[in-house]
Amino acid sequence: MDKELLAMLVCPLCKGKLKYHREAGELHCLFDALAYPVRDGIPVMLPEEARVLEVDEKLHDSPGRSGDS
Repeated sequence: MDKELLAMLVCPLCKGKLKYHREAGELHCLFDALAYPVRDGIPVMLPEEARVLEVDEKLHDSPGRSGDS
């Protein structure tokens, strides 16, 4: 995903930063614990299309931990 595009995107619910997970093809919002899909390189920023993050995913993404972005 283009880094400039990622820098402009925010969670549609809380307006918080998103973290891109290339392997999962998702953008994660830790504040709302949601994962927005990226389909064919296009972020789908619809809350009804997002899935709820599992506890271990939230812990992996937490500040102070290195991710796979």
